[in-house]
Amino acid sequence: MRELPDVSEFRAVTILLPVINETEALRSTVEIIEAEAGMDVCEYLVLTSPRTSQESQSVIQSLQSAFGDRLRVHLQSLPFLGGAIREGFMESRGSHVVMMASDLETDPHDVAVMIERAKRSPRAIITASRWREGGSFAGYSPLKLGLNKVFQLGFALLYQSALTDMTYGYRLFPTALVQTIRWEELRHPFLLETLLKPLRLGVAIEEIPSRWSARTEGESSNTFLQNFVYFRIGLKTRLQPRASLLAAAP
Repeated sequence: MRELPDVSEFRAVTILLPVINETEALRSTVEIIEAEAGMDVCEYLVLTSPRTSQESQSVIQSLQSAFGDRLRVHLQSLPFLGGAIREGFMESRGSHVVMMASDLETDPHDVAVMIERAKRSPRAIITASRWREGGSFAGYSPLKLGLNKVFQLGFALLYQSALTDMTYGYRLFPTALVQTIRWEELRHPFLLETLLKPLRLGVAIEEIPSRWSARTEGESSNTFLQNFVYFRIGLKTRLQPRASLLAAAP
């Protein structure tokens, strides 16, 4: 079985920002992170697709003018959100990498908190939780909120874990770790996969509270029915041999 990488220190982080139709939210995300944690960010890696709007492209070009080589753009080859982030993992240059949204549904103020935790625990995954004390949801329908809670309790029971928010795709990882794991999902259930496979492999995972707010610009590409696909990757990952969760050595 391929061994997990030993990450002994935090040096700098890559911020992954998938963009389809985000404009001012993207700009605000980058500006907040830069103001609060810029000294620890080696690059902002903007993940685009053929569907990325012209308005978004204009904002990206403006940010490139401001940040120079510290803001790179990657045109994804694999489809959908999971495909974009998988490629972003492999392109990342930092010792650690943050997976987040660019529409302000993930609170960019949390990045500085994640980085400080990673400096103390460089081998761990630092993941945001909307269910921990201090976290919250804003703009979630009562039905979705109830179903989300059921999902969290069910996955926690299945994996015998005390984690409270496994489906929230806002996390900081050791880059070498995510480049070692064999990823499968391409759509939004990939966000769950990024927690379950490290959990099965015995990676330490630390939660911080986070506030989620519904996006105010553009449209989400995640449909309600996709949420039920999370069960498939959840059950599959639980039953897979640990050795099969790792990619072949290069």
